[in-house]
Amino acid sequence: MSVAKIIEISASSPKGFEDAIQQGVKRAHDTLSNVMSAWVQDQQVSVENGVVTEYRVILKVTFVLND
Repeated sequence: MSVAKIIEISASSPKGFEDAIQQGVKRAHDTLSNVMSAWVQDQQVSVENGVVTEYRVILKVTFVLND
């Protein structure tokens, strides 16, 4: 039997949403043990002078707790 926990993290990238997701998942993996999945809860962009300058995602990350 396993027990999992879900946390919420935000990640950003100047390149795009996919890069922001990859960076968020990589950081979660580097920080937490047993990361099993992630889903995108929300997406946002920062805009300056009519140009998108940053892509942001809110991720729900699931990881299994150690025994």
